[in-house]
Amino acid sequence: MQPIIEVSDVTMRFNMSRDKVDSLKEYFIRTVKRQLHFDEFFALQNVSFKVWPGDVLGIVGLNGSGKSTLLKLIAGIMRPSKGTIMRTGSISPLIELGAGFSADLTARENVFLNGAVLGYSKQYMAERYDEIISFAELEQFQDVAIKNYSSGMKARLGFSIATITKPEILIVDEILSVGDFLFKEKSEARIKELMGGGTTVLLVSHSLRQIETLCNRVLWLKSGRLIMDGDALEVCRAYEEGSRG
Repeated sequence: MQPIIEVSDVTMRFNMSRDKVDSLKEYFIRTVKRQLHFDEFFALQNVSFKVWPGDVLGIVGLNGSGKSTLLKLIAGIMRPSKGTIMRTGSISPLIELGAGFSADLTARENVFLNGAVLGYSKQYMAERYDEIISFAELEQFQDVAIKNYSSGMKARLGFSIATITKPEILIVDEILSVGDFLFKEKSEARIKELMGGGTTVLLVSHSLRQIETLCNRVLWLKSGRLIMDGDALEVCRAYEEGSRG
């Protein structure tokens, strides 16, 4: 069996300005004159692992450990400074709340807009529209502009659109932690349904209970480095003990 995702020796480096700049104009002028000084920040360093078809892979780590950066690299949103990432199959990334939504459009309009971006026909989205809105629990707000939505409402709509089909790879970053406990249960049930259909899932969550419940395997990142890769319960317990220390 071939891996569906292969991350090989990936490093992600950012240049962080040491100097305070008051305007974009000043930033460009000082950049051209080479008057800005930068520090290197490594969000990820020499990370390697493989993901197999049907895996539900959890990623844990404290804030700033590189979890979201890793998901963005795998989704193709960013390119690594060093190393390679191989992906096979369609990817449905659900990484940032409301990402891809047009704030001035309604939920109804955004459903069709997002469908078009994902490559689905208007007819295809029309056939699934009621199910999308119902799952997101937005029947009374479907003709309200997205800019008037709470972050939780945006997350529910984004999750519902992203999971209306069965992508080969689903990438989820903290979305399951948004909303009340009933929606969390619905979201987990939808993830389990996708798992049953063979979808490979990459999941970042601060809820170790969710990670332990949903994932068969977990990566532990610390300061951009891969500390542990293995069984979900084993890694989560090691992470808990290591974080307390």
